[in-house]
Amino acid sequence: MSSSENELSEVDDASTSEREVSQKKGPLSFFSGAITSGLFAWLSLGLSQKVVIYFALHSPEYTSPIAQSVASGFKTLVIGICFLATFTFGFIGLGLILVFIRSLFDGKSIDND
Repeated sequence: MSSSENELSEVDDASTSEREVSQKKGPLSFFSGAITSGLFAWLSLGLSQKVVIYFALHSPEYTSPIAQSVASGFKTLVIGICFLATFTFGFIGLGLILVFIRSLFDGKSIDND
């Protein structure tokens, strides 16, 4: 190997080890993720409630049975997606809170794994 190839391999090894160190997640990262996910769950819940109220107050009235079926399916799809986002963000936040608590009690063993 020439000296320039040797220097490049040393630079690659150094950058790889720096990336590995920077990819370690700590308790603060878990906590901030849990707070963010909880905020999104709360916002999604508010949106879900407003969507349900809107569709309850503005029921579609079509003369065609096919149009009525499509409108009902669309309403179900939109409400379902809103509540899916609510519970997805909620469970992610709950999981991150549990990981945060675990990382507080078991901080050193995570680094050794």
